[in-house]
Amino acid sequence: MKYTVQQFTESLASDEPPAGLDAPLAGLWWDAKGDWDRAHRCVDHLEDRRGMQVHAYLHRKEGDPGNAAYWYRQVGRNTPELPLEAEHDLLVKELLAD
Repeated sequence: MKYTVQQFTESLASDEPPAGLDAPLAGLWWDAKGDWDRAHRCVDHLEDRRGMQVHAYLHRKEGDPGNAAYWYRQVGRNTPELPLEAEHDLLVKELLAD
């Protein structure tokens, strides 16, 4: 099932992510819920672009710029200079649009 940004945002009122979210989106969902460890477990093993993008963001949020930079390089991006919240929102939009 395809979700909209609004549906994704509204689902944050629940205790569990909606059925059908792939691992990168589930990682962003758990991150939005304040559970960095669970978010990281969703993407830590992934080697695809979607997973690595979220992995990079999570390490940036963690405050590990070297690790974050590594993952950003893996997807051909530079570490963004926008606020973390803005990067989270952008990633949600990008991944939902895929």
